[in-house]
Amino acid sequence: MLKIHTSVLKGIFQASGPAKLYSYLQSAIQLEHSTIPLYLTGLYSIKLGSNQDAYNIILSVVIEEMLHMTIAANVLNAIGGRPIINQPGFIPSYPGPLPMNIGDLRVNLAPLSKDVLFDTFMKIEEPEHPINFPVKRLLAEEAPSYATIGQFYQAIIEKLQELGPKSMIGNPALQVVNDQWFPLDQLFPIRTLDDAVRGLELIVQQGEGTQKSPLDPEGEFAHYYRFAEIYYGRRLRPDSTTPEGYSYSGDPISLDQDNIWDLVENSKAKMYKPGTMARRLVDQFNYSYTSLLNSLHETFNGKPDSLNTGIGIMIELKLQAQKMTEKQIESTDLNDGVSPKGRVGKYLAPSFEYALVND
Repeated sequence: MLKIHTSVLKGIFQASGPAKLYSYLQSAIQLEHSTIPLYLTGLYSIKLGSNQDAYNIILSVVIEEMLHMTIAANVLNAIGGRPIINQPGFIPSYPGPLPMNIGDLRVNLAPLSKDVLFDTFMKIEEPEHPINFPVKRLLAEEAPSYATIGQFYQAIIEKLQELGPKSMIGNPALQVVNDQWFPLDQLFPIRTLDDAVRGLELIVQQGEGTQKSPLDPEGEFAHYYRFAEIYYGRRLRPDSTTPEGYSYSGDPISLDQDNIWDLVENSKAKMYKPGTMARRLVDQFNYSYTSLLNSLHETFNGKPDSLNTGIGIMIELKLQAQKMTEKQIESTDLNDGVSPKGRVGKYLAPSFEYALVND
């Protein structure tokens, strides 16, 4: 499991009012967002029409990470804060740590593989006590001086409960609800303390499940177990022959590595010469990605209907990524001073960088 230093939880517990929780909820928004480029890179690396089960699983998780990001923004708005999305510092630097330096884990933008699934995707989503279904291996015990992502959210819940209903001082008009993309039982307005608790608990349960079940409140497997299905190559299903009640023994899930684009890892715009097709494609993607962040910033700061625009941009990003991943990198694409070693012959990947208009 990933670990958050308990000094973060201590800061939450010592909060004397709603304003002292603003930075922690902003970090939660950044954390939920930080997984999206990782998962999208894996998704984009799947060649069109192949590995469909794995594609659908990863896409379902990406959509729910967008939901979690929106819930965290709604809670921050509900207690009087303002989400900040449209700034370069909002985006993590890849390779690098997740927000709050969770788990001392350095993450990479990399094509999908079993190693990426186990060492990154499953590591990010791992619950405090993963249920040991058959074929799943146990991971080492964690140091007691650290807390999990679930405990981070639980600390915020407990502090909000301690502060009571008086903490819900935000403008209800800022709440984002859109049943075109998210059911009302998942994305709902945060108007009361109970709403805030229910929303934050949903984030944890969709990511980790519960200590007794791999299922989230909607009856779907939590993110950790969905990624594990791809890793182990079988669907998780009820199994009365095992003490745990489930096993990875359902329908096969193929991960055909021959149908994964060998994308360059941790792509950066500065790697590619201005004027080349590679640079134009990377820049175009980054402009669209920045437009997405700007749209989400507007969504969470007084224009809830802008969520439709943001979802539309995500569809545009997918189409742009398909063009990128078919472009094989040549030595002439690379900027002077960029080592061609390990890059030439690979395929172009998005870099998820903030694009300043004046650049």
